[in-house]
Amino acid sequence: MDQRGADKDRRLANLMRSAQDGDRTAYTRLLGELVPLLRRVVRHQRRMLQPQDVEDLMQDILLSLHAARATYDPKRPFLAWLITIARNRMVDNVRRYARRSANEVAVEQLPETFSSDGANVFATSRHDPEMLRKAMEDLPRGQRQAIEMLKLHEMSLKQAALVSGVSVGALKVAVHRAMRALRKALKTEA
Repeated sequence: MDQRGADKDRRLANLMRSAQDGDRTAYTRLLGELVPLLRRVVRHQRRMLQPQDVEDLMQDILLSLHAARATYDPKRPFLAWLITIARNRMVDNVRRYARRSANEVAVEQLPETFSSDGANVFATSRHDPEMLRKAMEDLPRGQRQAIEMLKLHEMSLKQAALVSGVSVGALKVAVHRAMRALRKALKTEA
C-alpha cells in the first residue's frame, strides 16, 4: 500500500474508532466515504451485475458493516477488514444467485394470473355476499360459531376451543361440516 493508501486507511480507521465511541457525525462521514469506494469494488469484482443488483449488494455490505462495526480492532488495517466483509457478502450473493437459478425454470410465455373466468369465481355475481350471509344463517349454531371464530376471526384452534368450551376435535368436525354445507348451499343457489 502506498503512502496515499496508508493515509486513507488511517483516516477511515479513525472515523470508525470515533463511530465505535458513539460519534454519529464520524459514522455518517465514514459511510459517505465508503459508499463510492465499495461501489467501485463491487462493480470491479462483479461486472455482470445490473445497477439495481449492485445497489442491493451494496446494501448487504453496509448492513454487514453496521452489524460488525463493534468487531473492528483499531490496531489493525481498516480497509483489509472492510474488504473482507465486502468479499464475504459478494460470495454470499453468488451462492444465493446459484441456488435461485438452480430452481428456476425458463418458459417462453409467462402464465397470467387469473386469466380465465373460471379462476375468478368470487368476482362474479354468482356468489354475492347476501347469499353467503343467508347460507351462514342457515348453519346450525355450533357450525356457524366455529366458522366465525376460525375462518372470520382467524383464531387458532386452541383459542377457539378456550373461548367456546368445545374440544379442538369437535371444532375441526364443525368447520368441516359447515364448509361442506356452505359449498352445497352456494352451489345449488347459483
